[in-house]
Amino acid sequence: MNGTFDRVAETIAVGVEAGAALLIAIGAIEALIGSLSSLAGKRAIVGERRAVWVRFGGWLLLALEFELAADILRSAISPTWESIGQLAAIAVIRTFLSFFLERDIRPAETEA
Repeated sequence: MNGTFDRVAETIAVGVEAGAALLIAIGAIEALIGSLSSLAGKRAIVGERRAVWVRFGGWLLLALEFELAADILRSAISPTWESIGQLAAIAVIRTFLSFFLERDIRPAETEA
């Protein structure tokens, strides 16, 4: 029974990580298209690059949350002190990344 739970939880963690990779890919494609169309002069809107950057930052924030969820699932499978310590370090790093990215995005969202 315990082995089955471990396999299911690991499969879910891999799926969540795949979802995070998909979110990053979608955000990167959207940002690339937005940047290229802005450079090509199709949309000469003031602040277009900033809007593209804000949207891409939102995709990255969401992907970071997915990655943290996958790490939490993995540590629930095998809760050793080493894995808990690694999770804590990863959580702190991702929390700082999220905090500073959101801090940069928030003023830009209110300007738009």
